Amino acid sequence: MMAVDIVFETHSTSEDNERGIATGWLPGALSAAGRQQARALGARRRGTGLNVIFTSDLRRAVETAELAFDGAGLPIRTDWRLRECNYGRHTGMPSAQLAAERLARVDVPFPDGESYRQVVERVRTFLDDLARDCDAQQVLVIGHAATHFALQHLLEGAALEAVVEAPDAWQPGWNYQLAGANG
Repeated sequence: MMAVDIVFETHSTSEDNERGIATGWLPGALSAAGRQQARALGARRRGTGLNVIFTSDLRRAVETAELAFDGAGLPIRTDWRLRECNYGRHTGMPSAQLAAERLARVDVPFPDGESYRQVVERVRTFLDDLARDCDAQQVLVIGHAATHFALQHLLEGAALEAVVEAPDAWQPGWNYQLAGANG
């Protein structure tokens, strides 16, 4: 059975992360610490068998990939479906306030934004394409907290409510297996 090996990493620390601001669909920029983290991600992941890097099209994620893999010769492909949740009118609110509201937004969209269930559906279409186009490859996906929630739900079977409600926990990457198109 063929499969796609997915390594997921969150984008490196942004200026908004440091200020405690929920960036949502705004581009965001990496902080000085985030730029160092991106270079460390590259050092950690170069030479590990990656075939391609997929990243959210939001600037902070693209910048993470570009800094991490500059000169590595790996294709970097941006995909809007890997974006953070669209917080709508809540974009720019304090991150702690947004975190307290996440569970209520599993099925009910943020005002003028989207729900976490909608994030799952757009990530599902990305995974469908990945299974078809990257069978038997190892890919790195650089995204956001909501991207990670969707992967945990879709690939591990975790309840979306549980992953959305869990405290944020960073680690140097998560590994997933996705059945390939022939799997």
